[in-house]
Amino acid sequence: MNRSEALLEATRRNVPRGLAIAHPIAVVSGQGATLWDAEGRAYTDLIGGIGVLNVGHAHPRVMQAAKAQMERLTHTSFQVAMYEGYVRLAERLNGLVPIDGPAKTAFFTTGAEAVENAVKIARAFTGRPAIVAFTAAFHGRTLLGMSLTGKARPYKQNFGPFAPAVHHAPFPYPYRGTDEATALRALEELFATQVAPDQVAAVIFEPVAGEGGFLPMPPGFLKALREMTAEYGILLIDDEIQTGFGRTGKLFAIEHADVRPDLIASAKSLAGGFPLSAVSGRAEVMDAPKPGGLGGTYGGNPVAVAAALAVLDVLEEERLLERSLAIGERIRERFCSAQAELDVIGEVRGLGGMVAMELVTDAVSRSPAGALTDDALRRAREAGVLALKAGMHGNVIRVLVPLVVDDAQLDHALDVLLGAVRDAARAAERVRLDAVATGVAT
Repeated sequence: MNRSEALLEATRRNVPRGLAIAHPIAVVSGQGATLWDAEGRAYTDLIGGIGVLNVGHAHPRVMQAAKAQMERLTHTSFQVAMYEGYVRLAERLNGLVPIDGPAKTAFFTTGAEAVENAVKIARAFTGRPAIVAFTAAFHGRTLLGMSLTGKARPYKQNFGPFAPAVHHAPFPYPYRGTDEATALRALEELFATQVAPDQVAAVIFEPVAGEGGFLPMPPGFLKALREMTAEYGILLIDDEIQTGFGRTGKLFAIEHADVRPDLIASAKSLAGGFPLSAVSGRAEVMDAPKPGGLGGTYGGNPVAVAAALAVLDVLEEERLLERSLAIGERIRERFCSAQAELDVIGEVRGLGGMVAMELVTDAVSRSPAGALTDDALRRAREAGVLALKAGMHGNVIRVLVPLVVDDAQLDHALDVLLGAVRDAARAAERVRLDAVATGVAT
């Protein structure tokens, strides 16, 4: 038994099974877009900590900033005594977020905390109770986060009852039959039949539904959503937790649509691997809660804040927004080329460097190929590439590679990943033909 296998066995004995592990390897170090396991094997990381490491593993600037801060102050809680890094990061984000008018920012620890606090702020400002979210959404694993999430398995299981006054509208998903016009009509019907608009505090959305399968929200739909919410006095909450800080080629993905939300929730790549999240928004909206209504013991931790300031420097100085667009074009080109060859690649989609392919049994039926997806990810891992699935049926392979990856490493990783899909498709076809030959299937 090697070290990874031994750790996996210890995990089974000591850690609850609800914490699913995508890849049964023990990682000991990382640099840039590469991870090494306990046996010394290298992997190209197309997951990036689930979108946390846009600037890569252990970026020298980020590590230096964190270490320097650790030598001075690691914690006090901003509600006890303020410290400069928190204020400087808030000041910096307020100048960057695509918000109309003066902005303010508060810091928390996790993405779910950011979402919950954005909802609290929206309710405090409007005096209304209801929140509208979308199917295919993922907004966290807390009670309200689960309630807002539009995917039952595995996130909701038997964890209910859920938070009240949460309603779901269809997310535009043309490949599965919900086009932009259909989604807009459904939202209007929701306001007519389920909850009156004057009872809705906010509509929360992801510019690209991450866990839902890398579904970009069409710019036309976003503009119509902005107009509709403005008409009814409803706030618009932009969940940029997975899309933010350069992943799509803009600092925030909503900038592609030139739409201005009222509140933005961010986390993940904000601090380059350190736990930090934020809610930024219009100053008058952010000031709605009274003193003491916002906070958290670890929110805006000094070390995480120092790392985040370095991340913003790296994004600018290394021109990683431009790099994200170039990476995205490269991935999309490879995926689309493979799609012309492989019937199992149903759709290639994404925005900037946030690209995915949806795997199906065939192009005509479009039946989700979940088992084939799992097999392809296993084969890729065995060949030294780590990727992750997503989608409502677990049949979407998504790419969140660190934006510091070089072209040669990316090209090799894509060769391996697409080769794994090809081999998995051939294996699935052999199984199908054997079943037909033995009369098990028709």
